[in-house]
Amino acid sequence: MITKLLELRDQHTSIQALAIQVSGQDGYLMRRAGFQSPMVYLVELATQECRYDPWAWGDRTLKTAHLHIAEYFDDLVDGAVIDVEFILGETDAPKVSEQITVGEVS
Repeated sequence: MITKLLELRDQHTSIQALAIQVSGQDGYLMRRAGFQSPMVYLVELATQECRYDPWAWGDRTLKTAHLHIAEYFDDLVDGAVIDVEFILGETDAPKVSEQITVGEVS
């Protein structure tokens, strides 16, 4: 299992998330649950909602971000910003972290 903390951004949206890449190589319990090939569990930290199926989210932000994370998981660094508007070609440049634009929230 590999975990990464990510910031999911969209128009007027910032979601703090934990992405966990799992596969059958993680042991019997993962294989028994049907996880053979690598896939990504995405967890919204504030709500504790999680999905391994990107299409099950039911909204564009989480679905698009999840699909992107699954495709590029190995290239993402901990703390990366996943900008849905940029991924969809709606903006010319990706957003930066709210930690920079808003400041650290205590």
